[in-house]
Amino acid sequence: MMISFPGLSKLKTKPVVYQDVLLASDPGTLEQLKELSSKRKAIEVSINESSSVTEAIAREMSGGLTSRCEQDIQKLERYLPLLENLVHHVNLNRKSGRMIFWISGLNVRWSSVLTPSSIFHLQGPKFYQVNDMYFELGMTLFLYGALLCEQALEVVTSDLVQSATLFRKAAGLYNYLAQEVLTSLPSNQVRPPEATPSVSSIMSLICLAKAQAVAARKAEKNGKTEGLLAKLHWGIVEFLVEALNMWQVATKECKDISSRLLDFILGCKTLHELMSYKYLAGSLKNDGKIGIAVGVLRLALANAKKNVPKEESWTSIYKHMIDELTCLLRKYEHENEFVWREKVPWNDELPFPEGVKIVTLIPYHPKRWERTLVFKL
Repeated sequence: MMISFPGLSKLKTKPVVYQDVLLASDPGTLEQLKELSSKRKAIEVSINESSSVTEAIAREMSGGLTSRCEQDIQKLERYLPLLENLVHHVNLNRKSGRMIFWISGLNVRWSSVLTPSSIFHLQGPKFYQVNDMYFELGMTLFLYGALLCEQALEVVTSDLVQSATLFRKAAGLYNYLAQEVLTSLPSNQVRPPEATPSVSSIMSLICLAKAQAVAARKAEKNGKTEGLLAKLHWGIVEFLVEALNMWQVATKECKDISSRLLDFILGCKTLHELMSYKYLAGSLKNDGKIGIAVGVLRLALANAKKNVPKEESWTSIYKHMIDELTCLLRKYEHENEFVWREKVPWNDELPFPEGVKIVTLIPYHPKRWERTLVFKL
């Protein structure tokens, strides 16, 4: 049982034509700039939903990929090595005032899905413009991470190992984004939440929590003990507590950030707390400690009322879990009352769940198409 944060990949962007702004000094550089623009155009028309290509043609162009998500990932993986190379050469020429002027002329603009105003109005989304190539690289990588998460959710019902791996890859990508890319952006320019290091760190922790949730599902499918399942779900809670701590930093870095992301983290945390308590209670009952199991379930249900998710799709999953624990509590109470007659301890006498983390991020290693670019400075 998982809740998801839909729409992270619904970023929009304005066209960028590199060869119209960056003056190439030789034909080879010009061709590479044109290829960069072409690869970016493929991404633009897809995420802006302005493509007239049919599904059949899109599948053929991608080599047979049927998933729109996988097709977009392929487009990004063709664009990013070229973009990394451009960023590298721009940095080599950064001391040139003319190069900085040209970069500002690219007008790199992206929308946000993590601001309160990200719900599109009649006039369309709000676009942020940051005159720095690291902004283009950062937003492109954020989109890449979001699509990896979407693909992980697409395959979770058919391949748990692949799903967990994709979440771990996304975690590594967001960590790289936070540590290596976004720290290079100028701090004096207004940018969307997606372009702040703290938000990328939060996304990395969320992805690790999701990867462990998939691992917990696999453990349950393989018949692992309830004691282990309780620890796995509490490990997820620990990842999300780290994300909540980072949220405090994010609200200082970026004032215009939607509380929906906070609600999502709190909703995930509450859900996995409930699942951890459920398995802990089952483990205690199996050990003949049904009175303590009753107390654990009562405490879990009391705590759960403090953080009810606001979004309807999250609330339905939350209510389903509450109903499941309520039925389990009634069953345990009935059995204890008529068979075991054990004392139910006070809350401060109850065992606290222990967590274990079994997933780690897969480090992201950027690929760079190493080709010389020579500009007229």
